[in-house]
Amino acid sequence: MKKNILVIAAHPDDEVLGCGGTIAKHSKNGDIINVLLLGFGVKSRRLDLNKTNKKKDLLINATINANKILGVNNIYREDLPDNELDSISRLSIIKKIENYLEKLKPEIIYTHYYGDLNIDHRMISEAVLTATRPIPGQNVKKILFFEIASSTNWSFGFNNYSFEPNYFVNISHTLDLKLKALKFYNSEMREYPHARSLKALELLAKLRGTNVGVDAAEAFVLARVLED
Repeated sequence: MKKNILVIAAHPDDEVLGCGGTIAKHSKNGDIINVLLLGFGVKSRRLDLNKTNKKKDLLINATINANKILGVNNIYREDLPDNELDSISRLSIIKKIENYLEKLKPEIIYTHYYGDLNIDHRMISEAVLTATRPIPGQNVKKILFFEIASSTNWSFGFNNYSFEPNYFVNISHTLDLKLKALKFYNSEMREYPHARSLKALELLAKLRGTNVGVDAAEAFVLARVLED
């Protein structure tokens, strides 16, 4: 039976960094994959309006191409302010997420870890947990927090929330698609040994693989699961 998947991320490239290999695996299994990007990663940067619009257009194209490689069915965008989600109403973020939950009715959600250094990641993680609270009739059965290189690993145990994965997905056969998708986000990538370089991300996948005895894996913290 097809699974209904929703990836909720802050910025373009977070969806691929966090669970690109897992998305591709879901696609190969015939699952339905929707991606919701709540912020759009340009506005906090000090660019003039023309440069900002050009950057945004490039990111939109990169997002479309990267997610096409992974087999994503639909991409949804909300232009919330980048790196400033703490400046807007938490309730408004929750309401936006709830609207998509009602529309898409996902069974499985992948989203940010609540201990990340990036404020947008933390805000979204908390908003997702609130929007998916386990009231009667809740459609979401599983919530998984992913790690984002250069945010999760740079928090250094922020508020004692070290990322300690307890759920792994074997991406030995889809790691190449994740890396191929990330190449479309070349403006967001960095040179090795930066944590957000292609080489470092490949090494991270290999490391996570060794944690569970496979060639490559993506790691998650399981927030909640309900088995029927």
